[in-house]
Amino acid sequence: MTMQNRTNSYAEPGGEFAPCTLLADAANYTPDTLDLYQDQEAQRYWFACFTQMLLKFERQALNSQPKDETAKVRAEQFRHHCVEEFNKLKNGKGNFSTLGIRNLLEVVESALIRYGFHDPWKEQKAIENDASVNLLNQRLSQLDELTCIREKWTEVIRGVLAGNMFDWGAQAVTQILETNSSFGLQQALDRIQQRPWLIDDLDGWLERIEGVPHRCATIFTDNAGIDFVLGIVPLVRELLKRNTKVLLCATVNPAINDITFSELVNVIEVCCKQCEVLRIAYFDERRLVLLGNDQIGPCLDFRMLSSELCAAIERNGVDLLIIVGMARALHTNLNAKFTCEAFKLAVVKNEWLANRLGGETFSVVCKYES
Repeated sequence: MTMQNRTNSYAEPGGEFAPCTLLADAANYTPDTLDLYQDQEAQRYWFACFTQMLLKFERQALNSQPKDETAKVRAEQFRHHCVEEFNKLKNGKGNFSTLGIRNLLEVVESALIRYGFHDPWKEQKAIENDASVNLLNQRLSQLDELTCIREKWTEVIRGVLAGNMFDWGAQAVTQILETNSSFGLQQALDRIQQRPWLIDDLDGWLERIEGVPHRCATIFTDNAGIDFVLGIVPLVRELLKRNTKVLLCATVNPAINDITFSELVNVIEVCCKQCEVLRIAYFDERRLVLLGNDQIGPCLDFRMLSSELCAAIERNGVDLLIIVGMARALHTNLNAKFTCEAFKLAVVKNEWLANRLGGETFSVVCKYES
């Protein structure tokens, strides 16, 4: 492995923003699925939900700095600050014409940094990444045993969806993870909704995957650990085997237990030691490129991508967007239209939102737009 290979396999984020050229109607694009200013029922629910969630974030922040005597006071200050900011937003004093769940998540993540809690889930993510990497070969072998293309791709997509269960920001999942230490990918596969899914465009995707390979796919990742290693990495591998170039994107700024750009680089290099397809694509051919996105919080606003990412998307002629997770594919971008194919994948881990969409908790969104 040469240093030249390393530096050309990922792009350091630079902090400048640009709109994504793949938006079908950039002038009218709004990332948020719900406008809490227009939807009073949603406003009541989500402000109450986030106010309750702050207790969990406060506890996590405190536990992440056990040796710091100031942590308890700062954690309390964090929570009080968020409550004040939520009240301002609720009363329309936040300088927003519309208000999405994205904005509430941005308040939380900004406040954590403001009060000295840069990445409260960092240790948890490291533990989950290490444990998941040890299971990667087993997962890849399971997939390689499937010789039927449609069967294999069905299992790959199910793996992405099951992996998306591992979200410490979702109360329904947190209760499972805190009480069942043996809950893994197979248990998640058993727990998510069986087909037909709430939104089920899988057959359309399977038909497409039997056609001409995509030129270049951009994948927006979600959670660390099982979600990324056992869900996203096998997806990346299958695309690379089709000679599709992959731009793999992670948030630069910590957001709950999402994998960050720096973690992405480290985990991919470890995965390359276990998978020749990944190693060749990443180090030798540079068909696997890692990119960071500088947005605050776990949601995704295509008006504000990092300039490096926008340039890479345009330069590589991206013809497939894959957007993963509730924050990026449900709270934002569920209704967004693009000039290329888009594949939105998420498990609905909130009962209220699942009911609003016409389903139940752990319903599946598999939305493919050709």
